Amino acid sequence: MRDRSAVTAWTMYETGAGCGVLAASEHGVVAHHLPYGAKSAAEALELAAALYPRATGENELTAKGAALLRRYFGGERVVFDLPLDLDGCTPFQKNVYHVVAAIPYGTVLSYQDVAGACGSPRGARAIGGAMARNLVPIIIPCHRVVGANGVMTGFTAPGGTDSKRELLSMEGVNLDAKGGVTWAKIR
Repeated sequence: MRDRSAVTAWTMYETGAGCGVLAASEHGVVAHHLPYGAKSAAEALELAAALYPRATGENELTAKGAALLRRYFGGERVVFDLPLDLDGCTPFQKNVYHVVAAIPYGTVLSYQDVAGACGSPRGARAIGGAMARNLVPIIIPCHRVVGANGVMTGFTAPGGTDSKRELLSMEGVNLDAKGGVTWAKIR
């Protein structure tokens, strides 16, 4: 879903990492703005108002999603059983997002592993491109996709690879002294 005018509701939520915003259309969750991007409620509210001026406030879906995200950022294992509006995504992106959404909490896959699971064993770069366009990080856990050697690469969300490391560490993924994933945890 790329048309922001289709967003009908959003909810701002607060965590220790900052304030996030979850936005939805009538069909499902459209976007998740990680709390690393807004350090205060005022910043998050300003972001939501600027991006989604036609939204009328929160609805049941955004309230439920924000509650799940607060729990996740509080360190709890959460299943995000939320409908997603992936209108505007290519069939390839949808396939990638389906595979990535199935990566369990506390586990990582390499871009190459995801490419193989999508039927494109040589498509690691294309997987990276799809991850860069993921508008619902955490819900589609692109932070759980790392380089083949465990190195953190390509996290375009606020905070970059530092926030990716923080998320993986919070999930119990072992990181080495350089901040990469240890081989024992790559599956």
